[in-house]
Amino acid sequence: MGYTHAGHIDALNQNIAELSDDINVSFEFFPPSTPKMEETLWNSVHRLKDLQPKFVSVTYGANSGERDRTHSIIKEIKSQTGLVAAPHLTCIDASREELCHIADDYWENGIHNIVALRGDIPPGGGKPEMYAADLVTLLKERHDFDISVAAFPEVHPEAKSAQADLLNLKRKIEAGANRAITQFFFDIECYLRFRDRCAATGIDVEIVPGILPVSNFKQASRFAAMNHVKVPGWMAKQFEGLDDDPTTRQLVGASQAIDMIRVLSREGVKDFHFYTLNRAEMTYALCHTLGVRPVQQTA
Repeated sequence: MGYTHAGHIDALNQNIAELSDDINVSFEFFPPSTPKMEETLWNSVHRLKDLQPKFVSVTYGANSGERDRTHSIIKEIKSQTGLVAAPHLTCIDASREELCHIADDYWENGIHNIVALRGDIPPGGGKPEMYAADLVTLLKERHDFDISVAAFPEVHPEAKSAQADLLNLKRKIEAGANRAITQFFFDIECYLRFRDRCAATGIDVEIVPGILPVSNFKQASRFAAMNHVKVPGWMAKQFEGLDDDPTTRQLVGASQAIDMIRVLSREGVKDFHFYTLNRAEMTYALCHTLGVRPVQQTA
């Protein structure tokens, strides 16, 4: 690809150096289901907290047990680290009364940031009573939450069209959402075109790119297929023959993600959201590339 030319890389690195003071990062985690996974989660949280993320989010499952774990982890992150913690909240599996109760509980516990989502419709679930825009309205009427919503550069799998999907995002923003965080993507031009279309439609909040660092290509490919995300041929080719070589896979994935954030930074992106999969190593390295440094090193 053209942007890998050495002189161009130097220019991109200079661009990042000049922007680093203005860069914001945020991290997504998911509730662990085993003691070992919980240990990995907390090691990652404590490793990444020194980078002073704008916020960290925790995903929200469709069953009550996972929802309870999300509530618990969010409160623990806040109490243990002092970070701004933003739970995911879905409206597909809860009544308005339940949502009001959850919102009040978060607010009273100092949790003032929420990632508001519709949630996945269960098989045979029919048309939902509420959508994400309705949830944003409910939350804003209840308290003055800082709200993030989802955006889909490659179009939500259930959307009737790209334009319908864009108008749905606009409804969420008009309901009071503060920013949109994109589904992960690997096609940079797709994100940039989407950002331009958002601006042309009057969506004036930050469209934060969701970055998925890839060390397990087969797993990432499954995620991509589930979410209708395009995997470029060049990306697959770079991982060929590495199924039994996790160290090289990690190096290749880090290189690919670094190229991505270099280009996005050059294009004026200053906020990045990392899907960590509860692992800190690659995300930490990518933040370092962006010029984000631990607190103790900036004193």
